[in-house]
Amino acid sequence: MIIEVLDRGFVKLVDNMGNDISVVRAARISHGKEPIDEQRDKKLLEHLLKSGHESPFEHIVFTFHIKCPIFVARQWMRHRIASYNELSGRYTELTDEFYLPDFEKRTDKKQDEKARKIFEQAYEASYQCYKQLLEIGFQREIARLVLPLATYTQFIWTVNGRSLMNFLSLRADSHAQWEMQQFAIAVARIFKELCPWTYEAFVKYRYTGDLLKEVNL
Repeated sequence: MIIEVLDRGFVKLVDNMGNDISVVRAARISHGKEPIDEQRDKKLLEHLLKSGHESPFEHIVFTFHIKCPIFVARQWMRHRIASYNELSGRYTELTDEFYLPDFEKRTDKKQDEKARKIFEQAYEASYQCYKQLLEIGFQREIARLVLPLATYTQFIWTVNGRSLMNFLSLRADSHAQWEMQQFAIAVARIFKELCPWTYEAFVKYRYTGDLLKEVNL
């Protein structure tokens, strides 16, 4: 399951463990019981989120492959209750992939082309400097310092359902940077597909953002 985001990025589900029933099973073990039937199990799951009993949702685990600009990755990694492994600029020669903003959202049409040229010239110049530093023998870990925050990176993100919901409350929200919002919405689409009961109850009872109530996933 992969969703393209921005001009070159994506959110890809590479692995997951558990689903809505995993939450129910974790909750019912408190009373020595197993899942009962769909109607009662869904009602229990809704009650858990409505009442703020979120630990059973830690038994759902997702692993995503993310490709995004570095400035998005740095915001993403503020969410610490998760595991990350990122593409290394020390061990890998970075490619000339840079994020070009959606200029229509930020400038009037007269300024679009001018802004685009400024960005493209800056990206080209920085990458040429990077390649020149490599050619004269600088280590990759030093040469990469000339590259901009718009450079694309990739990382693996493993997160449980409880932490994922916290991520969505903060990042699938109009107060987050627009580019970050787009990645959060992509994560939400996958979350909804895999855990529809949890997603529905989350948006209804625990979600503190606004975008997921406005967009049709």
